[in-house]
Amino acid sequence: MPLLMVALGVILLIVLITGFKVNAFISLIIVSFVVALTLGMPLGEIANSVETGLGGTLGHIALILGFGAMIGRLIADAGGAYRISMTLIDKFGKRNVQWAVAVASFIVGISLFWDVAFILLIPIVYMISKELKISITHFGLTMAGALVVAHSFLPPHPGITAVTEEYGADIAMVLVYGIIIAIPTIIIAGVWFPKINRRWIPSAFEKTGNKEALGEQKQWKLEETPGFGVSVLTAIFPILLMSASAFLDIFQKKLGFADNLLIEMIRFVGDAPIALLFSLLLALYTMGISRKIPMKELMNSAGASINAIGLLILITGGGGAFKQVIIDGGVGDYIAGLFADVSISPILLSWIIAVILRISLGSGTVAALSTAGLVLPMLSSYPDANLALVALATGAGTAFASHVNDPGFWMVKEFFGLSMKETFATYTILSSVASIVGIILVLLMDASVLLAGVAIAAIIGAAVIIHINEGLRNNKKPIKKVSA
Repeated sequence: MPLLMVALGVILLIVLITGFKVNAFISLIIVSFVVALTLGMPLGEIANSVETGLGGTLGHIALILGFGAMIGRLIADAGGAYRISMTLIDKFGKRNVQWAVAVASFIVGISLFWDVAFILLIPIVYMISKELKISITHFGLTMAGALVVAHSFLPPHPGITAVTEEYGADIAMVLVYGIIIAIPTIIIAGVWFPKINRRWIPSAFEKTGNKEALGEQKQWKLEETPGFGVSVLTAIFPILLMSASAFLDIFQKKLGFADNLLIEMIRFVGDAPIALLFSLLLALYTMGISRKIPMKELMNSAGASINAIGLLILITGGGGAFKQVIIDGGVGDYIAGLFADVSISPILLSWIIAVILRISLGSGTVAALSTAGLVLPMLSSYPDANLALVALATGAGTAFASHVNDPGFWMVKEFFGLSMKETFATYTILSSVASIVGIILVLLMDASVLLAGVAIAAIIGAAVIIHINEGLRNNKKPIKKVSA
């Protein structure tokens, strides 16, 4: 009963991590060996399966995670993220601060991992809420929603990057599709949802934040930070390179022109590790060398970023080991046989499995890789499946229902000063909304790119209309403030 063995393995993983507080990497390796034994794998093959899964997963994405972390840290340490946030808030104006927070959080979230971006942005959100006398929860949920979407849908974040590689999808296409899906998802989950959520649980929107949790924060002088344009360019440069490669492939298939040196060069620099390497070199120059910052200080920032994500890289590798054991133990083939005569979209199935594992395990990265182990053998039965959309569906599933086994849940609770009930009623629901909106848009794109384009345009258009109407109403009456 292979499914029962995997289920027991997941339960053991939950017990080890949440009950006995065992490190997630160690827990994954232990569970990988236990599940391999219960599946009846030959003893001589178990260690090789674990090593293959760990090495195969890290062989490609270690470069992406490492370079991505360095770029993000350089931007953060130079004050680039602060410049992006404050400039957007200034340009959008006080009445449109929520939109400014959404845009700034999304841009910063592209290059920084969720927890790093959260820690970096929360003092800015706290400052804004204090200045406008509006609850930190209002702007904080917008920030958290934008970061959740970026983390779930966009490389180089670990979960989506890992499953993209496991499925054999084109990472540049995942990035392009991911951005198309991310924008309306942020509008719905990050901008609209907090306004609706306020009516359900008004007590959560009377909080002023936890000053003790914020602690001492670095004070930036805007004139000492890099320029807005160069900060944004540095943050999105990997996306520009990878998107150029993706669009080149699309046009080449449509127009049928042959390869040449220029095309090969564009494709080369658009490959994810190469794109991130060039982006890292750009970040070293724009965030450091051009500002006369010593190379030793820049290398300290880069080294600190690797130290910070070292455990994350190991956890990602441990998830790959668990995934490989599931495949080598025949679980994937067993599931493929169960669904052989069932008509179900691999996109929807991957989302459902990712949701179940996300709720059970807490870690989106581990849930993503475990999902890949179950879904990968089935994809051979769907030769026409869009692998980029399957990867994005998995990413959407890993955003669902952040709760007590997710560190992000506790960060939101503590920094916003919420109770457990309020955190469940705000952030847990918000992450679920982002997941559901994401899978709906993925399914629309799978059914028809044109239909998806119309739906996404309608969402953005509706957002603009609602925003204009709110602006007209606000011109007739003062801003409603929630005082703490």
